[in-house]
Amino acid sequence: MPQPSAPRKTPGRPPRISREELIATARRIVDAEGVDRLTMRRLATEIGSTPMALYHHVRNKEELLVLLLDDYAARALHRPELPARPRERIVAAAAAIHEALAACPWIAEVLTADDLMSTSALWFVEQILDGLVESGLTPEQAVHGYRTIWYYTAGEIVVRTAAARRRADDAGPTYRERVFADLDPNELPRLAQVADRWAPLTAENTYLDGLRALMDGLLAAR
Repeated sequence: MPQPSAPRKTPGRPPRISREELIATARRIVDAEGVDRLTMRRLATEIGSTPMALYHHVRNKEELLVLLLDDYAARALHRPELPARPRERIVAAAAAIHEALAACPWIAEVLTADDLMSTSALWFVEQILDGLVESGLTPEQAVHGYRTIWYYTAGEIVVRTAAARRRADDAGPTYRERVFADLDPNELPRLAQVADRWAPLTAENTYLDGLRALMDGLLAAR
């Protein structure tokens, strides 16, 4: 007499993925390896799921990066107590953005490479725009002024981070150091005068000094 066949095993549902787990895993990847190594396939592998399962939470990598930006801004961008003077409010808001970016340079890389932004950071943009308008700029001029401040802030972080990465990867003299060692003082006297101090001088954190000088120019041109 034939034996009854064993019931077929149906594959169980993949484990439910929480948005918090998705963001935490994506953040771990970019912190360790950079934004370029973050893909939906890589993220799914790390979580132990499939790329299709991730699309229930995010449509694509761009939306995932927006989630990461908002998550980081919510954790790291702390609203400072703002001074009464409009000019100093601008400096305080921009300095808070700079501090947050310096602690996590891949954020600046994302913000400067794509048309992405964190809604959690818009309060800081508002303070800068408001300070510029109260200082005498039109709203249109204030937008241009904010863009100039943003370019300076993000650019300073990106350049400083790239330079630090190159120094860490290359123990020998950099190309610039080799060139500066052979400068002709007759042709380039000013550069030759500071050549041996160029690296430590340019490594100094002069962001606030530069920001205030930038403010002088923006507000003098109103």
